[in-house]
Amino acid sequence: MRLRLREFRPRTGPHEHRVVQPRHPLRHTSLRAPEPIGLLLGDHDGLSRLAGLFSFAAYSRHTIVHVPLRDGVPPDEGVGERVDLVIAHHTLGLRPAQWPGLRRGLRQGAPLTVRTDEARTARDAATWRERRDRTGLCEELRHAAHARTFFLFGSRDLFAETAADFAHAAGWGPRQKGVATGRPALMTGLALTQPPGGGHPVEVLVCFKPYPPYAHFRRPGEPFRRPDGPASRPRRPAAAP
Repeated sequence: MRLRLREFRPRTGPHEHRVVQPRHPLRHTSLRAPEPIGLLLGDHDGLSRLAGLFSFAAYSRHTIVHVPLRDGVPPDEGVGERVDLVIAHHTLGLRPAQWPGLRRGLRQGAPLTVRTDEARTARDAATWRERRDRTGLCEELRHAAHARTFFLFGSRDLFAETAADFAHAAGWGPRQKGVATGRPALMTGLALTQPPGGGHPVEVLVCFKPYPPYAHFRRPGEPFRRPDGPASRPRRPAAAP
């Protein structure tokens, strides 16, 4: 997948950081931080690009991926404050309290185009799942919420597995029943670390949801019918990135 990004080099004291953002916003994708259940709603474009961004993050250990989601089109369902998303390797040592200062330095970014390797991402995701099933050890995304931003910290293999989940959601979400009428389809959930002491599991549900007007959406393979005319030739099914 080709990702069009914008690259920034903000500084905090003597340290320079590399931050990238999508060059164009994910207009129909939103995220609500878990309290304890969060909700990510996205259309095919948004979920596909998130798959690409997680794949990019998996192999960019020294890069912070910032996905602004607060300024998109407000979704017509869900409760709670909308937040942005930050993806970073746990080895980078990014502290959420640092983020407001870094965010203020995101000015005059340079255009950047990168390509992700879906085959490599799929292999690493499969290897991680096999190791998890064999050993019983379940690595989970560390998370935090601060300054209207939701942070996800993880490793290469965990980000690759998350990218594969988003790719599946983007490719198969449009095929689910009810989505043509605007109903969200639950596709996956983010495996997050749980707070000590038990309680309700903390999670983020990932749902496919087309953007309105829903009369313009159709599931892959279904003909498009004009209000006053015959059905046109079916389009090709939406494919995972």
